[in-house]
Amino acid sequence: MKIIRDYQFVDPSDRGASVAIGNFDGVHVGHRTVIDLAQAAAPDAPLGVLTFEPHPREYFAPDAPPFRLMSQAARASRLEKIGIRYLFELPFHSGLAGLSPEEFARDVICDGLGLAHVVVGADFCFGKKRAGTAQDLVRFGDQMGFGVTVAPLLARGDKTVSSTAIRTALTEARPRDAADMLGHWHRIEGPVIGGEQRGRTLGYPTANMSIEGLHPPAFGVYAVLFNVLGGPHKGAYHGVASMGVRPMFGENLPNLETYVFDFSGDLYGAPVSVALVEHLRGEEKFDSLEALITQMDADSAQARAILAAL
Repeated sequence: MKIIRDYQFVDPSDRGASVAIGNFDGVHVGHRTVIDLAQAAAPDAPLGVLTFEPHPREYFAPDAPPFRLMSQAARASRLEKIGIRYLFELPFHSGLAGLSPEEFARDVICDGLGLAHVVVGADFCFGKKRAGTAQDLVRFGDQMGFGVTVAPLLARGDKTVSSTAIRTALTEARPRDAADMLGHWHRIEGPVIGGEQRGRTLGYPTANMSIEGLHPPAFGVYAVLFNVLGGPHKGAYHGVASMGVRPMFGENLPNLETYVFDFSGDLYGAPVSVALVEHLRGEEKFDSLEALITQMDADSAQARAILAAL
């Protein structure tokens, strides 16, 4: 997959793609529908995605609580896995935000990137102050010579699939519902970082990960799938993980700590991906280390049984 971050200087050989436009946070089943429509609309054109970094919501409200379901790198990795050839990941800044809907259609889509066809969701808004609608884009496409398909919103039962709905499911400790809308397990990806190594003294060494910048799922203990993405321990494992601030030890920076079943080795710095399968219980503060270890034994047994049944 080729990543292009400048719409003003695009190589002629990279023009003519059929792309889905959006933020693609989570790359959920609704996003996949839009991408599939882009491929079907112009099957002979290279398949692409047009998105923005930072997320416009981060740009306009930088002090708002973290909301992203996945990092920039995780999104790119997911898009590459599903067959995207071009990722047009445009820097979102005052210049881009200040373009009128017509200027965006002309300067970015038509003249800049030279897109052959674009697909957007029915609720798509674009241009300065989100003044442009999906139907405006259809009109501009007719005028400027690129095709436009408007995708209907996808629903699961009586609920529309959206990144917001997925965040709600994760906040409410419903990772399986989130997975149903995502089309895959919700994963947290990144390097294993150094911790206090307290788990080793308890018989439960953990691989620690930061969740900085990401929407925090419900705190507590989860049955998880643990994938090491590179290095000597590359492979797929099962585990039990704690998401939260570790109230037992008075720490308050949220992170994710995974005890990997039947594993021995050094994972510091290794790229890993942790899939949240089932929320076992909320975060608790125990009266003693003995009580904590007893609960961890029970959590591990429960997680093993859940994951063995997948």
